[in-house]
Amino acid sequence: MSELLLIRHGETEWSRDGRHTSWTDLPLTADGEEQARALRPVLSGRKIGQVYASPMARALRTAELAGLPSPQILDDLREWDYGGDEGVTTAEIHRSRPGWYLFTDGVSPGPAEHPGETPEEVGARADRVLARIALQLDAEEGDVALVAHAHFLRVLTARRLGLPAAAGGLFTFGTGAVGVLGTEHDRPAVVAWNARSL
Repeated sequence: MSELLLIRHGETEWSRDGRHTSWTDLPLTADGEEQARALRPVLSGRKIGQVYASPMARALRTAELAGLPSPQILDDLREWDYGGDEGVTTAEIHRSRPGWYLFTDGVSPGPAEHPGETPEEVGARADRVLARIALQLDAEEGDVALVAHAHFLRVLTARRLGLPAAAGGLFTFGTGAVGVLGTEHDRPAVVAWNARSL
């Protein structure tokens, strides 16, 4: 079975500052572009059969700088819709919601076009992505790379491992980092995580 490469986009101004960023389409910072370029040698030794990316510019630019082939854009790879918490830090949220935890509590309601998502709704999107790529992983024609966002990829990892969406909170994921999901004894397993070298 091929492996699943999870690639978080490089740093943006808001990711650097700890601000929740879903639909706000910020560019990579200079450091973020360097993080993305640093992925090129990490990924160059792997046979990658298919690349999918979030439609957000930060993900597409990361794929480009990392030297990945033209990605197929999947809307389901977009980041968790943070609703009314868009652009807000966790510390700011805790002022009005002490003890708040994204992976169990979800987000504050947002505007009609971005109402926010529950952990379960994000998990359902992750399940759709996993169903879409299942045959490619089984075909062993090369790894499948997903270039996307931290919270979404953490939920996708939990779902791949057979865990509830809330278990995504068990995995940290830095900007410009890579996770590798493979198998052990025919069961999904984490091969590498939050790595900058493989």
